[in-house]
Amino acid sequence: MLEALPGAARRGLTIILLCLFLAGCAALSPRPRQALPPLRLAPKALGYELALQQQLRFHFGPHTRTLDAMLEVDAHEVRLLVQAMGQAGVRVLWDGQTLQQQRADWLPASVRAERVLDDLQFALWPVDEIRAVLPPEWSVRLNGPTRELIHAGAVWLSVTHPGAEHMHLVNRAEGYALDIDSIETDDTRPMPP
Repeated sequence: MLEALPGAARRGLTIILLCLFLAGCAALSPRPRQALPPLRLAPKALGYELALQQQLRFHFGPHTRTLDAMLEVDAHEVRLLVQAMGQAGVRVLWDGQTLQQQRADWLPASVRAERVLDDLQFALWPVDEIRAVLPPEWSVRLNGPTRELIHAGAVWLSVTHPGAEHMHLVNRAEGYALDIDSIETDDTRPMPP
């Protein structure tokens, strides 16, 4: 079934989860060396609807954390729920204009919905949509199965899709990595015009 799901959809959920985990780990790591540009792409710009269940493994320094996530995207909204040990940590809603989040008290303040949304969109949305909103000094490069965000000749964010069900994200700006395994929960469909 996952073979029918576009690889970008599987990767997108992975990126979102990674962002959440890494943001939590950022409190334990040094401050970012480079601020990444915001994307804030419209949900409809993804080009298809999707629903995924994912397991995320965040790696920051010597620490590894595992989280579960549910991602849904349609023409009107991006919805993400991240859980740890069966408890909701954060819910993120993005309608293309307003970013909303509901957070559990136990979630570190460093987990930012903005970073999670940007990582998700970098992993899944079409490259042309990303390029259109980047500041002039930033670029996106495709290198085989890897998508890279580049500034001043350095790769600050990368997403690799080694297989249909797996994605690996590295955020060098904030010092974390994320492995994402995906399970399709619904058929993907083109978005209505």
